[in-house]
Amino acid sequence: MNVAELILKKRHGKELAQAEIEFLIHGYSHGTIPDYQMAAFAMAVCFQGMSLKETVHFTQSMVDSGEVMNWAGKSSVGDKHSTGGIGDKVSIPLAPMLACCGMTIPMISGRGLGTTGGTLDKLDSIPGYRSEMSCDEFQSIVHWNGCGIAGASSNLAPADKKLYALRDVTGTVSSIPLITSSILSKKAAEGIDALVLDVKWGTGAFMKSLSDAKQLAESLVTVGNRIGLKTTAIISDMNQPLGRMIGNAVEINESVDILQGNGPDDILELTLVLGSQLLLDVGLVSSLQDGRNQLQSKIDTGEAYQKFAEMVASHGGDLDAKREIGPSHAVLAAESGYVSRLNAERLGMAIIEMGGGRRKITDSIDYSSGIEFLVKIGDRVEIGQPIANLFCNGQQIELARELVGASIGIGSHRVEQVKLIVETVARSPG
Repeated sequence: MNVAELILKKRHGKELAQAEIEFLIHGYSHGTIPDYQMAAFAMAVCFQGMSLKETVHFTQSMVDSGEVMNWAGKSSVGDKHSTGGIGDKVSIPLAPMLACCGMTIPMISGRGLGTTGGTLDKLDSIPGYRSEMSCDEFQSIVHWNGCGIAGASSNLAPADKKLYALRDVTGTVSSIPLITSSILSKKAAEGIDALVLDVKWGTGAFMKSLSDAKQLAESLVTVGNRIGLKTTAIISDMNQPLGRMIGNAVEINESVDILQGNGPDDILELTLVLGSQLLLDVGLVSSLQDGRNQLQSKIDTGEAYQKFAEMVASHGGDLDAKREIGPSHAVLAAESGYVSRLNAERLGMAIIEMGGGRRKITDSIDYSSGIEFLVKIGDRVEIGQPIANLFCNGQQIELARELVGASIGIGSHRVEQVKLIVETVARSPG
């Protein structure tokens, strides 16, 4: 086959055959198709899109480019994936909670880049925690504990790892077929039976509009089921941070609070919604309410926290060791009124200015920096009232304070609180 002809075919909006897609992915992952040709193909996809059939073949080809984890002897293997947000720490308490309910959770996660935080960066704030390891070692941890959270090894969906890096520098990230295949190929390579997706929309999400989030959710659910992965998506709001804490060590502390029954209501609610859906999808419960009850009971009995401590220890971490938090600086409300809007993306920018996030992948992180956000949309505030606390050791405190202050809109009229859970998107396989 001729790669240039395939690029032209896609540029003209024609559908590629399965064999043509397999040829492209195999050639690119093995180095016989260069970056510049794959970049041209990705740009053509951005303009012309992909049919459902093409997206399914593209996703499966990326799964087949590497190894797939084997969970022989294990049943009810599943995972959760979020499209990213500010203060989104759900994965951290959810994995041990699900393991306590009889699931096997091999959670492959990522690092933060841009304004959204990364689960691995948060876990790396725990002294000794190892988030990078071989696939064999990770599987041993999951077999032993029932759950583990680590980064992807180079052998899992290597075509996606290579293509994602290329898309990131060629302006071809925002394509729903390419996003769909990227997310699902990594998850399918985990060898799981079921996947629940948290697709976010709003100022702090990749999808800024609800309609785009719904389109992505539909694509993920449809393609996931077509490749044999029981997939359900929950669309949730990210127009304000989840919970109170934003950062790394502070989000681990809040995750511990959740597991000990003291966490914020919105984080707990989203955790229970996602967890109960996954338990239902693998057949461990007969209803969503039954799933919620089981998950909540694991918090109430202390089992979930104990499981998390065991998981951390198996990764080499010490949950009891002190996690450094920077000195606190208050941000005060500039006027009285009702919180009418929050720009979650600006809060993520503030974290970056404080050293808690990355501008580029090679940047180091100050795990001790963070923000405690004290108000939600709809709350009443008075002038001079603390609306946030900044935890920061650096010289960028004033810029961070400005960003946090500018993230909040205050009006004279009360507005309704935002709806956290928008809808569930599910489709039967086939």
